[in-house]
Amino acid sequence: MKSAYWAYWLVVLGVFVTVVLLLIQNFTKTNTQNYYMMKEITEAALVDSVDLAYYRQYGEVKINKEKFYEVFIRRFAEAASTDTTYDIEFYEIYEAPPKVGVKISSQTESFNITGGNETLELVERIDGILQTDNFSYQG
Repeated sequence: MKSAYWAYWLVVLGVFVTVVLLLIQNFTKTNTQNYYMMKEITEAALVDSVDLAYYRQYGEVKINKEKFYEVFIRRFAEAASTDTTYDIEFYEIYEAPPKVGVKISSQTESFNITGGNETLELVERIDGILQTDNFSYQG
């Protein structure tokens, strides 16, 4: 009987720790973490969207716009917070030479300041240029 109580309390403790970790995660998501996440995703999406057939034929690095959109949105959806709504805008997309500009907007949860509910809109922008001397793809 005593071992059954220990198993019960162990399960309750596990659920409690999981809930606390989820709450702490919502408070510790910072603007700097979002910037570095966006930077890494942009770099990886640029490399993944290189048009290898064009590179083999002409020896120049060129990206495929549609593939960049697809890879960026997929990677961002995997890494972004699920409790925030993001607005992703692409600007300055050049296939050759590879250059992209990405703007991501998100709004904070509403909070009360002097009797009114207020929200903040956070905007992150990043420009990425894929510049290589000798491009080699291992994939």
